[in-house]
Amino acid sequence: MHRRSLLATLAATPFLPSGALAQAPEWPNRPVTVVVPFVAGGPSDIVARSIANRLGQIVGQPVVAENRPGANGEVAARQVVRAAPDGHTLFVGSIGVFAINTALRPNLGYDPIRELTPITMAVTTPNVLVVNAEKVPVRTLPELVAWLKANVGRTSYSTSGVGSSDHLTMELFKQRTGTDPVHVPYQGGAAAATDLIAGNVQLSFQNLGTVAAHLQGGRLRAICVTSETRNRILPDVPTAAEAGLADFVVTSWQAVMAPAAMPEALLARVHAAVVEALKHPETVQRLNAIGFDVIGNSPAEYRAFQQAEIARWRQVVRVANIRAE
Repeated sequence: MHRRSLLATLAATPFLPSGALAQAPEWPNRPVTVVVPFVAGGPSDIVARSIANRLGQIVGQPVVAENRPGANGEVAARQVVRAAPDGHTLFVGSIGVFAINTALRPNLGYDPIRELTPITMAVTTPNVLVVNAEKVPVRTLPELVAWLKANVGRTSYSTSGVGSSDHLTMELFKQRTGTDPVHVPYQGGAAAATDLIAGNVQLSFQNLGTVAAHLQGGRLRAICVTSETRNRILPDVPTAAEAGLADFVVTSWQAVMAPAAMPEALLARVHAAVVEALKHPETVQRLNAIGFDVIGNSPAEYRAFQQAEIARWRQVVRVANIRAE
């Protein structure tokens, strides 16, 4: 049943050349490894395992997620770029691995454009600008900007680490608003949120999934979300544009890639199977429940987005003079 569905999807895939399906290599003919550049339990790991569980059922071979943490994704990336482009090694990583690292680290040991094949954008999630509900006496974005300017030298923000999505989002915010809270990096979003709740810092941009429960419990207050439209989990929280900060759409995202030089017919086959796994109702339900929006776009659409993200964050890093730790 799943193979019939996959064949139907491939037959309708617009970028598959005429006759290519018949020429496409049999895939997979052995287990598939989905490399994850971070430890188990984080966003990349959750997305990778959600895809792997369904993909194995679709293609009829074991699909195993393998965690290879280290150097903010570089350890895993080096492994993947050395692998054969035969569809048996896939790579699920974040905005940091596929875009920010390039902007932040001039001597990066891999090139996410030249050395990786784009498969699809898997999911996105907005960042949320949150403040300590007791320490910060504001409820709107203009009030927050005024409060920060009135308290220069006495405010700070937490992030999940130097060069993270939440770090660069705040740096972009500072550049756009003329504010300057001090950066306090932590080892992960959970620690950044914990110290924010404790009042040791006053504000933060955090992934929606990291802070949703704290917002519902009243420990944090949301000022705005960085998505184009309001989020279904926080329907009463305005977008940045609605709050008064135009052209401030920032998402944290996860994508699927593979080693460079994958044959076009094989890419079409892998893309169709991965997107089918992503868009299965059970996968969508699971990922939606923790704040992710499932995308599943074409390789070309994802590659164009990735290149734009690299250019965007290079500019932010340059202006803020950020250096990798």
